[in-house]
Amino acid sequence: MSTAIKAIYIRSYEERTEPKPHTVYRIEIQATVRSWQMWRRYSEFADLHTELTKSTGAAPPAELPPKHSLSMFRSHNNPTILEERRQGLEQYLRAIVSARDDRWRESFAFRDFLGVPVGKADAAAGGFSQFTSSSWLDEHTDLQARVRDVRADINKRDALADTGDVSGSHQTNVQAKKKLAAALSRVGALEDGLEHLALAGMSEGELQRRRDMVARLRDDCEKLAKMVTVARSTTRGLGAPAERNPATDSDRDALLSHPARPSSAGFSRPVTRVFGGGGKPKETDQTRPLDNQGLVQLQSTQMDQQDAQLAQLSSILQRQKHLGLAINHEIREQNEMLDDLTNEVDHVGGKLTSAKKQMNRLG
Repeated sequence: MSTAIKAIYIRSYEERTEPKPHTVYRIEIQATVRSWQMWRRYSEFADLHTELTKSTGAAPPAELPPKHSLSMFRSHNNPTILEERRQGLEQYLRAIVSARDDRWRESFAFRDFLGVPVGKADAAAGGFSQFTSSSWLDEHTDLQARVRDVRADINKRDALADTGDVSGSHQTNVQAKKKLAAALSRVGALEDGLEHLALAGMSEGELQRRRDMVARLRDDCEKLAKMVTVARSTTRGLGAPAERNPATDSDRDALLSHPARPSSAGFSRPVTRVFGGGGKPKETDQTRPLDNQGLVQLQSTQMDQQDAQLAQLSSILQRQKHLGLAINHEIREQNEMLDDLTNEVDHVGGKLTSAKKQMNRLG
């Protein structure tokens, strides 16, 4: 099996009223890399047993727990009967999974019954996209349009940054990254598709032409990848003097100037430089050769450097915030897509089950 099942359990069951009262059993499947669960009713187990016997030519290594000769109402409300059936169904599935003969557990009917992702593991193990010559060209044309969309998003990002819309610029950049990531994965599928077309007999000259087309497409994607990771100075908020909030001239004068000291008895205390609010003055190798004006200039330079560093730190924190919000938004979107995919799979599974029932009636 492409997805090896390590353990299988039926731990519980529940009553449902739609479309009519019935009992469903919760099947827990533990595979090599993930776990999931499926809800199945007894009639679906019976259909599975019939399908396995018919498709493999032999009955599975275990029998289903028998139906009781009780009324429908009573069997759905008798805990003893439901518990016995739960245990019997669990033993039935475990017998198939642990059987030495793998024809039952490798069958499509059994894998579909348990919701095993048919074909996904095989593709991950080295399968390639099944393109035809024309569908490959259609995919390449669509990817070129996607790349143009990414470039348009980058231009829009820069335009928003020039107008000072940092949030809009960031959101546009995030959208460009998403589109580019999807395009890169599809470029890889195009490359794999060429291998399939080569095996199908495509001429070497045509294959080389298409390899060049893919190479140019990948080169465009790599250039765009560098562009989406480069943020403009206007979007980062660095280097702009207005963003550093420098102190006003009056505040600087009040901070750096000293009031005149009064003299008494004709004696004037010499003016000396004082470092800090108190204690003994301390000169350093950096301040010792400077006069008062040079010292003020040094302090002003250091203050400017500190302001610039604070602006950088503020920008980094703001960017981290936007990244966190973007990651949260993307996770929500991925969860919604997974939910939609699950609903689609359940819908298709229901159609397959109905089709199999009809085929069993015809057979």
